Amino acid sequence: MTEPVLSVRDLKVQFVTRRGVLKAIDGVSFDIAPGEVLGVVGESGAGKSVTGSAVIGLIEPPGRIAGGEIRLKGERIDNLAPEAMRRVRGKRIGMIFQDPLTSLNPLYTVGEQLVETIRTHLPLSAGQARRRAIDLLAEVGIPAPDRRIDGYPHEFSGGMRQRVVIALALSAEPELVIADEPTTALDVSVQAQIITLIKRLCAERGTAVMLVTHDMGVIAETADRVAVMYSGRIVEIGPVRDVVKHPLHPYAVGLMGAIPSLETHADRLVQIRGSMPRLSAIPPGCAFHPRCERAFARCAVDRPEPLDRDRRKVACHLYDEAHAEIAS
Repeated sequence: MTEPVLSVRDLKVQFVTRRGVLKAIDGVSFDIAPGEVLGVVGESGAGKSVTGSAVIGLIEPPGRIAGGEIRLKGERIDNLAPEAMRRVRGKRIGMIFQDPLTSLNPLYTVGEQLVETIRTHLPLSAGQARRRAIDLLAEVGIPAPDRRIDGYPHEFSGGMRQRVVIALALSAEPELVIADEPTTALDVSVQAQIITLIKRLCAERGTAVMLVTHDMGVIAETADRVAVMYSGRIVEIGPVRDVVKHPLHPYAVGLMGAIPSLETHADRLVQIRGSMPRLSAIPPGCAFHPRCERAFARCAVDRPEPLDRDRRKVACHLYDEAHAEIAS
């Protein structure tokens, strides 16, 4: 069996405040194989971006990784010293942020930023790094890259800036790329181009991708597997086609039911009542039970653990042996 590029086990991330300890991530586990795209979805506040930040080592005080392990190609990285983690970040793990304007320095040309990143992680001369930067810009679809390399970020459109950020993330041939809402600020046609680009680069390079988004259309088009997060936990994870077409967890059912369909007519879309709980007020038992229409007494007391079901894992009491007949 191929060793996963990224292996996360029982990850816990906490934020220490004057009002107590807030559990942002509480026992998250997943793997990403070489060349695989894992989509991570959920409402705002589910813990998607915090999980990505923990993997790349960007959790800063008052936040902390309070438990679990993060391994990159078998090597544990969550306990590395800051300087050692800096050598991993950028070289072995690339990051694509939501807003390219916050990722690019407006005072430097895109070429200067690419060359600096390349020379930080690879033993290349200035001329070799510039040549590689031009090749990267061409690879991500920037027209006339030998001329545009000397342009400043404000001279690029939103879609082109995002392509530059993707080139930055790929500049040192990383084994893993974390893409945090990479298409949110883009129009639909540019979104499609970026999705196609990420899929192609992933397939050609064998790079593993963790794709964080709230857009199920992006997930359906891009991901191989999908993890549905709620209140800092993964409630369902499995092949994207299975989860999208036949979700098991009631929260996943609600998310998929809220997607408009071109195949059938519906007067109203599914609506999940209530909202994501605050970190300071996560209910006991299953965190989703106050919003769940299929909840029963046990849901308010016992926190469900992930169970194997139909090629995936689902954290719901409906699917344990005692209540299998309810789910069937």
